Amino acid sequence: MRRLLIMANWKMNKTAGEAVAFFDSLPALPAEVDTAVFAPLTALDALSKAPLAGVGLGAQNFHPATAGAFTGEVSLAMLAPFGVRYVLTGHSERRDLFKESDAFVAEKYWAAADYGMMPVLCVGESMAIREAGGAEAHTRAQLDAVFGDMTGRVLPKEVIIAYEPIWAIGTGLTATAEDAEAMCASLRAHLADRLGKDVAAQARILYGGSVKPDNCAALFAQENIDGGLIGGASLEPASFAALVEKGCASCG
Repeated sequence: MRRLLIMANWKMNKTAGEAVAFFDSLPALPAEVDTAVFAPLTALDALSKAPLAGVGLGAQNFHPATAGAFTGEVSLAMLAPFGVRYVLTGHSERRDLFKESDAFVAEKYWAAADYGMMPVLCVGESMAIREAGGAEAHTRAQLDAVFGDMTGRVLPKEVIIAYEPIWAIGTGLTATAEDAEAMCASLRAHLADRLGKDVAAQARILYGGSVKPDNCAALFAQENIDGGLIGGASLEPASFAALVEKGCASCG
C-alpha cells in the first residue's frame, strides 16, 4: 500500500522569514500522509533550524557536479547540511525557461541518487503535444531518458515521479481525474517495463497541475495517483493543510 505523498513547490516565493512564518501558522497535519516542501535556496538555512512538524525539506534546483566553475549554482554537498532530503529534477520550468535537456535532467537525477538524496523526476506534455495525440509517447520518452540504460545504476531508495501536464500549470486548467489517472497508469506500466514490476508497484506517482483543495480528493482517490506536487495552493498554510486533510480522507 503506497502512502499518500503531498509535496509543495514554492518556486520563487517566500523570503526566509516568510518561510518560517508559514510553519509557525501551519495546522497539525495527518500523520498518515507524507509531506515535503521545496523551498527557495535562500530559505533552507532558516528552515533547517525551525520546527517543521514532520514535513520533509526539499531543494528546487542544484548542479550535478560536485564543485567547479558554475557561477550561481549549488551542489548537493552544499544542500546536505540543511537537512535537504528531496530535490526536483526535470521540472517543466527548468526544461522550458532554463533549457535543461533530457540528458542534463538524467545527469542531475543520477547525481542525486548516487549522493543519497531523493530525486523527484517531473515529466509532462504541452497542450500542442496532447492535442496531437503524443502525450503518452512524450512522457514515456522523458522516463526513458533517465531509466533507458540502467547499466551500473543503483536506484534511489524510492522512485518518485511527478506527472505535470504543462498546459495545466498555473493556468487554472486541470486534467480530469480520469485523464490524470490514465497518464499515471501509463507511466507506471512503462516503469514496470524499464525497472521491473516490483519497483513500479512501489513507485509513487504524483499529479501536479492546478491542484487545489476543491479538486484534490477526486485526483488522490485514483489508483495510480499517489499524491500531488502542489504549486500556488501550497503557499498558504490553511490551503496546504486542507489539501493534506482532504487527500487523507479520500484515501480512506
